[in-house]
Amino acid sequence: MADARLEAFERLLDIMDELREKCPWDRKQTMESLRHLTLEESYELSDAILDGDLEEVKKELGDLMLHLVFYSKIGSEKEAFTITDVLNSISDKLVERHPHIYGDVEVQDEEEVKRNWELIKLKEKGNKKKKVLGGVPKSQPALLKAIRIQDKASGVGFDWDKRKDVFDKVVEEIKELEHEIEVTGNTEKTEEEYGDLLFALINYARFIDVNPETALEKTNKKFIRRFNYVEEQLIAQNKSFEDVSLEDMDALWNEAKKLGL
Repeated sequence: MADARLEAFERLLDIMDELREKCPWDRKQTMESLRHLTLEESYELSDAILDGDLEEVKKELGDLMLHLVFYSKIGSEKEAFTITDVLNSISDKLVERHPHIYGDVEVQDEEEVKRNWELIKLKEKGNKKKKVLGGVPKSQPALLKAIRIQDKASGVGFDWDKRKDVFDKVVEEIKELEHEIEVTGNTEKTEEEYGDLLFALINYARFIDVNPETALEKTNKKFIRRFNYVEEQLIAQNKSFEDVSLEDMDALWNEAKKLGL
């Protein structure tokens, strides 16, 4: 019996071959020209996931799949790698980094799995001189980069022992930031201490099982919903922001909260 998954994947590969040959736009694309489009598609997938829209998640996954096939097609044209190489590479990596599934290693929990993953990466051939934090993408947004840095450091045992100690560090950083603002007035030090506070808060998130990127994005969406409500109510009253006081806007904001927005 034919495997529908393989048939669907083969269809996409065939379409990519044809587009690359016959479509002027597809033929013109390079890895560099696709890069920003791939980032955009990743953010669109992220939005769909946070919105809980599974139909949209399906569509966005398809868009990303197209990009993966596109890069592989360009790689094959350059005689650098093929889609077969790409798939075998990730399969080999997954087997290598899951010795508790494909070997005789025993683990107690997911934290031990993550720790083994980072240690295996350092031992892999070709990574002997690679530093623990060397794999963190330089162009990654700062918040996501901080999460990855802390995960990698934790993966090799460089981490706090107790959650309370991490919270105490957050409080310490708040006090240091306040000191720079209220006492020294040093702009550069204020920026540094603010960064230290953000880093400590992101670190604390790991200890309370919260993804800070997701948490912040949910707060962004909540703010947008409530602010839109305020604006919509003003429009309904034939008013603009210039016509009302902050107290008036706060009252509408509190209405939005009561409505569960």
